[in-house]
Amino acid sequence: MIRIWLLFLAFSYSTCAAPVKEALAPSESEPHKTIYLVNHGWHAGIVLRRADIPDNIWPKLENFPDQEYLEVGWGDMDFYQIPDPHLGHILKAALLPTASVLHIVGFNGHVPAYFPYSEIIRIELSSAGFERLSRTIASSFALDKAGNTTSPSPGRYGNSRFYLSRETYHLFNTCNVWTARALRTAGLPITPATANSVGNLMSQARKFGVVVQSEPEPSE
Repeated sequence: MIRIWLLFLAFSYSTCAAPVKEALAPSESEPHKTIYLVNHGWHAGIVLRRADIPDNIWPKLENFPDQEYLEVGWGDMDFYQIPDPHLGHILKAALLPTASVLHIVGFNGHVPAYFPYSEIIRIELSSAGFERLSRTIASSFALDKAGNTTSPSPGRYGNSRFYLSRETYHLFNTCNVWTARALRTAGLPITPATANSVGNLMSQARKFGVVVQSEPEPSE
């Protein structure tokens, strides 16, 4: 079993470390889409403008009819949804393949104002890169036979919901690795295999994004 996991890790690293085949960063003259990466301390969320998401790519999210922005997070189903996870949840999420969920938050107004205590990085994507990112996120939703999301439940904060994901959470596919993979599909030069912590994920993103808000200094 250990040998299988090691081989899987080696394959994942070699795949994720390969050069990006097509850099989809927009030129100054072409249309572009803006997304944001929000540091929540142990994982990061991707914020997209709802109006930018191409029609019929995402499943219907009826709980967010008038929201300007949607923040997307992904992670282990039990760990993510429990307010105060204990050591057992942490070990299970880290060591065993488990079910996962998407966390969608809808909000209006300026992104830094909604997340005043988080580091936020602004990232510009070409239209093609943004569409690839949108399709990657859409592919993670677990859908029923009618193509609808299954069993949404209340989220962690604000107007938010958890949705079942079809993907599996495990040691080599953590929340930060998932986010890095999603960004990589947009053509960004990021290495998912090394994004095992939010610190590494944000460090890589600073190289191609712009920090629009830093984490506040701790008060003495």
